[in-house]
Amino acid sequence: MTTTYEVSAKVGSVFEKLRAEPKIQHGLVFLAEDHSNTIAEQIAINEVPAPPFQEQERAQFYKAKLAALGLSDVTEDAEGNVSGVFKGIGNGPKVFISAHLDTVFAAGTDVKVREKEGKLYAPGIADNARGLAAILSVIRALRESGIQTVGDIVFGADVGEEGLGDLRGVKAFFRDRDDIDGYIAVDGVKEQIITYLATGSRRYEITYRSPGGHSWNAFGLPSAIHALGRAIAKIGDIETPSQPKTTFTVGTITGGTSVNSIAATATMLLDMRSASEAELKKLETKVLGLLDEAANEENARWNSTAIKVEIKLVGDRPAGQQEPTAPIVQAAWAATEAANLTPEFGPASSTDANLPMSLGIPAIRLCGGGAEGNNHSLDEWYDPTDGYRGPQKLFMTVLGLVGVAGLSEPLLPKRK
Repeated sequence: MTTTYEVSAKVGSVFEKLRAEPKIQHGLVFLAEDHSNTIAEQIAINEVPAPPFQEQERAQFYKAKLAALGLSDVTEDAEGNVSGVFKGIGNGPKVFISAHLDTVFAAGTDVKVREKEGKLYAPGIADNARGLAAILSVIRALRESGIQTVGDIVFGADVGEEGLGDLRGVKAFFRDRDDIDGYIAVDGVKEQIITYLATGSRRYEITYRSPGGHSWNAFGLPSAIHALGRAIAKIGDIETPSQPKTTFTVGTITGGTSVNSIAATATMLLDMRSASEAELKKLETKVLGLLDEAANEENARWNSTAIKVEIKLVGDRPAGQQEPTAPIVQAAWAATEAANLTPEFGPASSTDANLPMSLGIPAIRLCGGGAEGNNHSLDEWYDPTDGYRGPQKLFMTVLGLVGVAGLSEPLLPKRK
């Protein structure tokens, strides 16, 4: 999604200073030279398995990397997130930048990386081994260039971003800390993209239950599958706004025991999404009412009260919105141009940035650089061509936000 966009005079002035500073120029050159090292690190990270809810081995591997790069306060929290701090001179904002550790692939999946015709092939090699490796390259550039920042930069890796992980890593991080003034999620690879809007979602596991019975001998009892079917039909007739985009889908259904049985149980998984928290709540309220209606109608059809419905929330990702003129967005735009890229705003999406954005904390999603394909499949691939531009953009963005001692004031306001 492209747009006509200009940063403020203040932001433009800051980035003119940053681009002219020899230490920063050296850092940008270093990031290009560090490219092959970053790719090797990306491969090494990917080959440490991180299945859903089993990120511990990769977390320890990454924690050791953060410590080896000389960060302060390297730690692992109770949820399994790891982080370390690049200290500023003090009295500046604190930015948290992280990539998620977890993949969508089950334990036992072969994550060995294969190279073919310049591309790297392996489950998770782009999502999100690339983001994790890009962050380490940025830390090395800060060390190599000798830059002293005003504010602190917390570099980290978080658990539970994918699927039913439900953002548990960043939820725990921001629940336990109130000292973060801005957040950058490093996820995806298209380095010119800036995402500043968050798609929220609610996911439910819905189960209808009845006594069940033989299709001939017990005919007249209500069916859990029939009740589920009534519910799906009602959901399918819901009309949602195109703006803000609001969607729903019944992703899976299971139930019954045989062709000649009245089903005792039937379950569906329902996904609802919106770029607006208010619209998401409206959709959720409507759907929950329809679920009870379906149970009541199936009971009424057979003059029964046997059908019951159980509703379990299995995913809760908040939506988030902020102005495109927010300092964190402007800084990312100017940083993208400073990395000799043409910036673009991406559509609202679901990433770790959802959570802080919903709390009113400035947050964006940026990408690690390169090209990708077949994400979330066993044939996932990553093309490292010019991938160093991702770390260059991240480097410039964080420097603009936290400020450089003796050169530029922070663009990111302190929240307290």
